[in-house]
Amino acid sequence: MNTTTLKNSAPSHGWLQKTGGMVPGLLLAGTIAAVATWAAQFPIIKSNGLSALTLAIIIGLVIGNTVYPSIASQCSSGIAFTKARLLRAGIVLYGLRLTFQDIGQVGMAGVVIDALVLSSTFLLAQWIGQKLLGMDKRTTLLVGAGASICGAAAVLATEPVAKGRAEDVAVAVATVVVFGTIGTFLYPALFHWNAEYGWVNTTMQQYGVFVGSTVHEVAQVVAAGEAIGSQAADTAVIAKMVRVMMLAPFLLILSMWLSRSERQEGMKDGVNNGQPGKKITIPWFALGFVLMAGINSLGVLPKEVVSVGIQLDNALLAIAMAALGLTTHIRAVRAAGTKPLILALALFIWLLVAGLALNLWIPTLF
Repeated sequence: MNTTTLKNSAPSHGWLQKTGGMVPGLLLAGTIAAVATWAAQFPIIKSNGLSALTLAIIIGLVIGNTVYPSIASQCSSGIAFTKARLLRAGIVLYGLRLTFQDIGQVGMAGVVIDALVLSSTFLLAQWIGQKLLGMDKRTTLLVGAGASICGAAAVLATEPVAKGRAEDVAVAVATVVVFGTIGTFLYPALFHWNAEYGWVNTTMQQYGVFVGSTVHEVAQVVAAGEAIGSQAADTAVIAKMVRVMMLAPFLLILSMWLSRSERQEGMKDGVNNGQPGKKITIPWFALGFVLMAGINSLGVLPKEVVSVGIQLDNALLAIAMAALGLTTHIRAVRAAGTKPLILALALFIWLLVAGLALNLWIPTLF
C-alpha cells in the first residue's frame, strides 16, 4: 500500500521539483528586467531611444560574464524556460499593440513603403552577409530581421525559426542598438538640414512615415519622431506599427523558405536517401500574434485590459532579453568579428538612402 502510494506520488513530486528548480533563474531574469524597465524611464535614456529590452540584454551580458557562471547550475532550468516559453508568450502579446485600423491611417502608400523596405532590406542582408562577407546563416538572418522589421523584438521572434544561438541574438541586438541609436540623432538632424537648405519638399507627416518605415526599434522611432514634433511622432509610430504587423507573415514565409532550403541541401548532399523531406515548421506564436492583433482590432477588449496586456508583454520580453544576455559569452560575440557591424552599417545606409527614395516615389503612384 505504501509502495503504491509512493509510486503514484512520484510524478507529482518530480513536477514540483522541476518547477521549483526554475525559480532561481526566473527570479534572476525578472530582477534584471525590472531594473532595466526602471532605468528606461530616465529622460536621458528615453531621449536616446534605448528601450527596456536593450538595457535588459546589456545588464544580462555584464552579469552573465561576471557573476552568473558561478550560479549557472542553479539557474539554468529557469533561464531555459524563459528563453523558450516566456519569449513566445511575449511575441503573442505583442499583437495587443496593433489594430488593423492602423493600416488605414498610413494609407496604401504607407503599407507599400513598409513592405518594400522590409523585403528589400532583409534580402539585401542575406546577399551581403552570406555572399559578400561569408557570414553564417543564423547571424545574417537575425541581423536582417532586426534591421528590416522592429529591432530587438524581431530578433527575438526570428530566433526560434532561425535556430539562432544566444551569441547570435546578442550580436544582432547589438547592431540594432548601435545603428538605431545613431538614427535617433541623425534623422532629426537631416530634417532640420533639409528645412534649411531645401533639398526635397517634405512635411512632418512624410518625415514620420520615413522614420517609421526605416528606423529599427519602436522606442527609437518615438525618439526620432518627437525630436521634430508630436504630429511627426504619431505618424512615425503608426507607420512603425504597420511594419511590426508584417512580422507574422514574415516569420511564416521565412519558415517555409528555410525548410525548402534544408530539403534542397539534403538532396544535393544525398542525405535524404529516399526519405521524405523535413516538414515545414509553423511558428505558432506568429499566428497567435496575428490573432491577438485581430482581437484588439475588434475593440472588444477594455482599454484597461489592453494596457495591462502590453505591460505584461513588456515584462515578458525584457525577462527574455535578460536571459539571453545571461547566457551570452563575450568571447563568442568577439568571435563574430567586425562582419556583423559591417553588414549592419550597409543595411543602415540602405534604409536611409533607399528608404528615402521609396518614401518620395511611392506616394506619387497613389
